[in-house]
Amino acid sequence: MKIELLYFDDCPNHVGAQEMLEQTLIKHQVGDPIIRIDVSSLEIGESVKFPGSPTIRIDGVDVDPTYEDTGDYTPRCRVYFTDVGLKGLPKEEWIDSVVRAALVKRS
Repeated sequence: MKIELLYFDDCPNHVGAQEMLEQTLIKHQVGDPIIRIDVSSLEIGESVKFPGSPTIRIDGVDVDPTYEDTGDYTPRCRVYFTDVGLKGLPKEEWIDSVVRAALVKRS
């Protein structure tokens, strides 16, 4: 499983995102490493199609089920539209859902 955490170091939310991701991986007994990608420049952002910090992708799939690529890959904090308003972190259930889907594909 390819597990990516894309972040911009000046955005504090990537720490919480990593903790949520680690807990989800432990829950599902996934031992694959988290690939941390520091998107500190527009060039890096464009190469990884960075929608903002934090971004979690599992096997290339963004955990946000409503994600749409806007074409803006500038290093910045990301805002998630949740059922409880705008948040700086994705919902844990989104991470869980994408990890479960990747596990099903594996088997």
